Amino acid sequence: MRKGKIIVVSAPSGTGKSTIINKILDSGEFDLHFSVSATNRQPRQGEEPGVSYHFMSTEDFRQAIVNGDFVEWEQVYPGRYYGTLKSEISKKCAAGHNLVLDIDVKGALNVKKIYGGDAKTIFIKPPSIEALQKRLEHRGTEAPEIIAERVGRAEYELSLAPEFDTVIVNDDLDTAVENTRREIGKFLGTMA
Repeated sequence: MRKGKIIVVSAPSGTGKSTIINKILDSGEFDLHFSVSATNRQPRQGEEPGVSYHFMSTEDFRQAIVNGDFVEWEQVYPGRYYGTLKSEISKKCAAGHNLVLDIDVKGALNVKKIYGGDAKTIFIKPPSIEALQKRLEHRGTEAPEIIAERVGRAEYELSLAPEFDTVIVNDDLDTAVENTRREIGKFLGTMA
């Protein structure tokens, strides 16, 4: 049986990364499975353990960090952890499935460092910082100081884009989806 491959998609917040990933997953064109992250937060209404997240106690999550059980992890908010378990990747890839990871820039580069040629990193880039700021403002879901923080983080993330295998500019959603789909197909060997 062929071992599965790993596709890692990263982008600054508000760039359209999740929309692009979901459109490709929904198309059913590739054998792609979404990687289930681990977290120490409590399940929300309707969330299923092992499907929505691997829910862990804070103590278990911290012990898993010490044990080196994560390929990447981050403390997103004080006391709130999220990460990708090595066991999640190895189990799905060993079964021949390809995995999609929607993770932050540093985590993506770490996955590439660990898995080398079995992983493809794709960076979704906004057309400009100004366009990204406008997108975040048009959402109407965050206060101006949160938007400023996200834009500042985006500038840092954009500085790491050259370290990714592929950079795709999301100036037009359909074009970005098609370009991402083509890169995934080439990596998986399903298209020239």
